[in-house]
Amino acid sequence: MTVYAKIIGTGSYLPPERVTNLDLVARLSAMGVETSEEWIFTRSGILARHFAGSDVSASDLGVEAAKNALEMAKTDPGEIDFILVATATPDFLGGFPNTACVIQKKLGITGCAALDVQAVCSGFVYALTVADSLIRTKASKKILVIGTEVYSRILNFRDRTTCVLFGDGAGAVVLAASDEPGVLGTRLNADGRYGDILCVTGKLDGGTVEGEAFLAMDGSAVYKMAVTMMDRVGAEVLQQVGMPVGEVDWLIPHQANVRIMRSTAKKMGVADSNVIETVDQHGNTSAASIPLALDAGVRDGRVKPGQHVLMVALGGGMTWGGALVRM
Repeated sequence: MTVYAKIIGTGSYLPPERVTNLDLVARLSAMGVETSEEWIFTRSGILARHFAGSDVSASDLGVEAAKNALEMAKTDPGEIDFILVATATPDFLGGFPNTACVIQKKLGITGCAALDVQAVCSGFVYALTVADSLIRTKASKKILVIGTEVYSRILNFRDRTTCVLFGDGAGAVVLAASDEPGVLGTRLNADGRYGDILCVTGKLDGGTVEGEAFLAMDGSAVYKMAVTMMDRVGAEVLQQVGMPVGEVDWLIPHQANVRIMRSTAKKMGVADSNVIETVDQHGNTSAASIPLALDAGVRDGRVKPGQHVLMVALGGGMTWGGALVRM
């Protein structure tokens, strides 16, 4: 019997502090950085983002999203046999203990594996692919996949081209072994030659950071690569499973900005009405953005059981990936 990985629960969480464009403009103005609500919105489609408090970590956000997903899945935390966490902003320097282990502890789970996946904005798709493989090979039965980020910690608020785009948040899914089709196909890729167009170049040496500890981005280069690669990987996944794009009910691209998302949808031949967009309310939350959008679509009733959802993302590295899921 063929074993599939089925999404049986989704969850998300945004920290309480909601920062509107007007709030951010005031903050930047006080620092001598000039921008405007119109400038931010016309370039990104973002209206607001959420910032975590100074005492809140990626694991804290991930735990709340996980609890919501577990509740929907009617799954006790003790049933989880693997935790995969996609994050580019782990709780600790050096990445250990890894954020997945910290979340495992906070959820009170023992006796399961826990692993971080670092593929930046593609991280959730990468983690979902790993989880699908574990379930298909019968190595696991129930897996918690989380994307969680606190990007506010790595933003240079004197650089208006980047600091207005990102926010903090977490999204999660529970995957379970099933005889019903769930994850139908995935595709991952990367090209390290383009790593310098979206990166954090700081290095830890002797307890101090050498270089820049802030996110740096070549926006124009990222835009072009995102549209090209997300369109390409989406087509590769559909070809892999033999499905025409017309049978896709929902496209959930990485919520980077509206221009990238809509350009990708247009290139793929997907109508705007079939694209789930939540970037306007939380900004670019990197690995958390796709599960945040998925959870929003599930909870407001747009994404229904049996529908096909295509997820595509591009992240620093550069990495990209796609996944087609039957809900």
